[in-house]
Amino acid sequence: MSTTATMGEMANSAVEFYPKRGGGGAEANHAGDFGVTLEELRSLMELRGAEALQKIQDSYGDVEDLCQRLKSSSSNGCGNVSGGAEDEGEAEAGWIEGAAILLSVICVVLVTAFNDWSKEKQFRGLQSRIELEQRFAVVRNGNVIQIPVAEMVVGDMAQVKYGDLLPADGVLIQGNDLQIDESSLTGESDHVRKSADKDPMLLSGTHVMEGSGRMLVTAVGVNSQSGIIFTLLGAGEGEEEKKEKKGKQPEAAVESNQNKAKKQDGAVAMEMQPLKSAEGGEVEEREKKKSNVPKKEKSVLQGKLTKLAVQIGKAGLVMSAITVIILVLYFVIETFVVEGRIWLTECTPIYVQYFVKFFIIGVTVLVVAVPEGLPLAVTISLAYSVKKMMKDNNLVRHLDACETMGNATAICSDKTGTLTTNRMTVVQAYLNDQHFREIPDPSQINPITLEMIVNAISINCAYTSKIMPPDVEGGLPKQVGNKTECGLLGFLLELKRDYVPVREQIPEEKLYKVYTFNSVRKSMSTVVQMPDGSFRLYSKGASEILLKKCSSILGANGETRSFKPRDRDEMVKKVIEPMACEGLRTICIGYRDLPCDPEPEWDNEAEIVTNLTCIAVVGIEDPVRPEVPEAIRKCQRAGITVRMVTGDNINTARAIAAKCGIIQPGDDFLCMEGKDFNRRIRNEKGEIEQERIDKIWPKLRVLARSSPTDKHTLVKGIIDSTVLEQRQVVAVTGDGTNDGPALKKADVGFAMGIAGTDVAKEASDIILTDDNFSSIVKAVMWGRNVYDSISKFLQFQLTVNVVAVIVAFTGACITQDSPLKAVQMLWVNLIMDTFASLALATEPPTEALLLRKPYGRNNPLISLTMMKNILGHGVYQLVIIFTLLFAGEKIFNIDNGRYAPLHSPPSEHYTIIFNTFVLMQLFNEINARKIHGERNVFDGIFGNPIFCSIVLGTFGVQIVIVQFGGKPFSCAPLNVEQWLWCLFVGVGELLWGQVIATVPTSHLKCLKEAGHGPGVDEMTEDELADDEEEIDHAERELRRGQILWFRGLNRIQTQMEVVSTFKRSGSFQGAVRRRSSVLSQLHDVTNISTPTHVVLSTANASAAPGSEFPAFPTCVRHDTHTLRNTHKT
Repeated sequence: MSTTATMGEMANSAVEFYPKRGGGGAEANHAGDFGVTLEELRSLMELRGAEALQKIQDSYGDVEDLCQRLKSSSSNGCGNVSGGAEDEGEAEAGWIEGAAILLSVICVVLVTAFNDWSKEKQFRGLQSRIELEQRFAVVRNGNVIQIPVAEMVVGDMAQVKYGDLLPADGVLIQGNDLQIDESSLTGESDHVRKSADKDPMLLSGTHVMEGSGRMLVTAVGVNSQSGIIFTLLGAGEGEEEKKEKKGKQPEAAVESNQNKAKKQDGAVAMEMQPLKSAEGGEVEEREKKKSNVPKKEKSVLQGKLTKLAVQIGKAGLVMSAITVIILVLYFVIETFVVEGRIWLTECTPIYVQYFVKFFIIGVTVLVVAVPEGLPLAVTISLAYSVKKMMKDNNLVRHLDACETMGNATAICSDKTGTLTTNRMTVVQAYLNDQHFREIPDPSQINPITLEMIVNAISINCAYTSKIMPPDVEGGLPKQVGNKTECGLLGFLLELKRDYVPVREQIPEEKLYKVYTFNSVRKSMSTVVQMPDGSFRLYSKGASEILLKKCSSILGANGETRSFKPRDRDEMVKKVIEPMACEGLRTICIGYRDLPCDPEPEWDNEAEIVTNLTCIAVVGIEDPVRPEVPEAIRKCQRAGITVRMVTGDNINTARAIAAKCGIIQPGDDFLCMEGKDFNRRIRNEKGEIEQERIDKIWPKLRVLARSSPTDKHTLVKGIIDSTVLEQRQVVAVTGDGTNDGPALKKADVGFAMGIAGTDVAKEASDIILTDDNFSSIVKAVMWGRNVYDSISKFLQFQLTVNVVAVIVAFTGACITQDSPLKAVQMLWVNLIMDTFASLALATEPPTEALLLRKPYGRNNPLISLTMMKNILGHGVYQLVIIFTLLFAGEKIFNIDNGRYAPLHSPPSEHYTIIFNTFVLMQLFNEINARKIHGERNVFDGIFGNPIFCSIVLGTFGVQIVIVQFGGKPFSCAPLNVEQWLWCLFVGVGELLWGQVIATVPTSHLKCLKEAGHGPGVDEMTEDELADDEEEIDHAERELRRGQILWFRGLNRIQTQMEVVSTFKRSGSFQGAVRRRSSVLSQLHDVTNISTPTHVVLSTANASAAPGSEFPAFPTCVRHDTHTLRNTHKT
């Protein structure tokens, strides 16, 4: 029946071909309303001629009587009546479809909103946890305890030390060489020296850069200096925020907290910036501007997804527009041209209904085509990963860091605490001219020397460092404070001596002067006043530094003898180097007696800490964590290079690197010290050159005796390098305040949760709550898992998209109706967007993720294997659906559902198509769990209860929709046999998946990848935008245009020259000259120094006399390569 039927025909056809189920009820209804039943009318209409007239007269009297019974009139006709079929169908249930669509939309919106809300809630939880985890040492009831900063009160006695971010205002009671960075409040980058007698005021929000001390807390929270500033900021910004940020996500609040803290750190980071510039003022300005910008604008994955979503969206829009145009044109031509009808005013509502129906089909195509589930999948995947990473000791502070970690190609790790246990232990000692390979018995040591060692270690270690009883019975004693100092205190306990009585005799207040440890001194010295009024200085530090300051040494009998440079060299060769080669850190302990009159000039440190007497040299070991070598092996297998950056000496570093597996015997690698590294990367003017760094970093595995600036330089050099095809993605670990710049510069910064300072944590993206390197490997696994989860979801969704769009488009164009109705499409959308993203984005990671190399920044999201799967499954589903659409009524022996009138009831034919389509998607969701061509798609499926419950839940809801959905879902109930056939075709997806996996991807040359990273030109724009030398957008466009123009011109010239050279081999030099002039023009445009002279000399060198002709292709190849590089740059 044609779609252009008149109103009457449509009413009749609906009654005739689509009788209502349960007709008895309808008949009773009619019998009640009219004086004649439907059966009577039917039997009457079967009679003909005189027989019919006789029947009318017998039953009803005459025709007028029949009219009255049917509530009609021969002159006036019917009263207020709505058309028969519509009365039954549309008038009673017309609202249902609209309500169902509304319900589906509400469902999708609520699920999305709930996910967003839970993500926000999670972030607030993380934020409050970070705040709760920031603890501070205070003295209460005579005990030093760690409390959350929020619990600090006025009157607390707080202990401040190197690396702390002060949480409250206070007055310094006692300090040792305390220096504060107040740049976050004053903008002055110079450190301010604090002392109880000169400048005791300590302010919140400032950083302790050196020394230690105790302060009386005088103001907390909004009453502290930083609190007052934030209050003012809040009052000032409140009005603007109301105007500007209406409708913005609460995420901004979370970000702003982080940014506020980052702004505070901006000056610290800036002061430590290693790269100096001639126009320092401008750089500072730019740095300040930069510090206000959130850390990372858009991650690699987000960039790829945005690009892909835009492409798919455009394609969907075009398809939907074409669908609507074809439907409208077909209807208009069929109705008004072929059948020659005239547009009647009374028929306008019918025509409008048709046009609305066509528009709805078009919108349906668009809705199915656009993958609006992508952002949801990313959010769910990242939020799920962040939650699970907490259990793996990774506290994620910036969401995109966990995805970036999956692409990491290099990890620059600290040694102490990360690769090692951070439990320092003295294992060797050099005392009284004797080298003890094990801890000596006290009886083997001269009593004078022993007494000196006990005093030197007890007094000249921070009083906050102590050895506590173990938490668990039978466990190791707990080391509190500086680990090296705890190792030395442990050494005293092994010598059957205790440090507590010495400290009780000389409490911290009685210490006359303390030179605290810092990265420049690499030593610590403490001065005490002796009973006779004279002073004694105890010093400890790195042996190679402190031995140079020693002029004497305690001999075999405890007597002092001179210690000359020759003795020192011998000691280095015989004691220190063997210890260092075994991976021991060597520490020299010395002392010096100073007169009380005249009192020494304490501020002149160089004069005070010299002419020392060496008491002992001890070898301290920080054992490698047992799980680290395996973790590093996994990294190397996964294509990640691990580099060790440490402050330790080269021998110790090399020994630990060998134990960890960072360096292997026979490998081509570099181990160097910071001093040597700096010398090799700088030119004659002392400026860092990227080319020089590029010669070093690929082979560099250990950087010893490095400063935080060296670490920053190395990280920046690796990130900025263009030696390799892919840009390196660098992760860095750090714990100290000085690591802040390197942590910020890195793609992913890991701060230590236990040993890390507040500044390091603030600059980081992820906090390692257990300070363990193997947790970084877990982060890599989760990062790769996020990437794979998104790819799995894409593979599944794009299969549904391709099939649904083609079915809706083709069905609409051939049968003037989409086989899948609007509400059904919304259900499919709900399955493939919300539920699928929840199911596929929550797959747990497996060790197999570490068996492949990183994807790389420019690799496509949709690989060739995925494209093969998408198209392969798409073909299977399309064949099945079109077979059912055009031959389904014959296969199942049911009524044909095609060419149904406007308001016809649901048909079994189209219900089978819908049911088969959904079941194929459900089984394809299981196929989508594997994206690298694996055969076993059920591998680990029971390890993901969310996936199983979603698949089973969706199947349950599908049964309910089909059997009881009725008119709202355009479904007619199916019998058991039809259900089994639908299931059989769905399970066929799994078998077809095995067939697809058998086809080698390499044989399918026609396949194209999709979802690449930003292209060369876009990358150039991004990098230019980030660059300090910001140039005008229009100028950039012009520049890019010129490059492309020269490129085209160049190719034409090359081709012409090749032809002419083949004609006459003598003109080769001229060709080279012309090409070099083009290159120089290109050089002028791009302001890049292109090594044209190198290219020409190569060409000329290869063009030896008598062999000009063969040399030409080499020249072309070299030049073209140079040109490409220029363009990339």
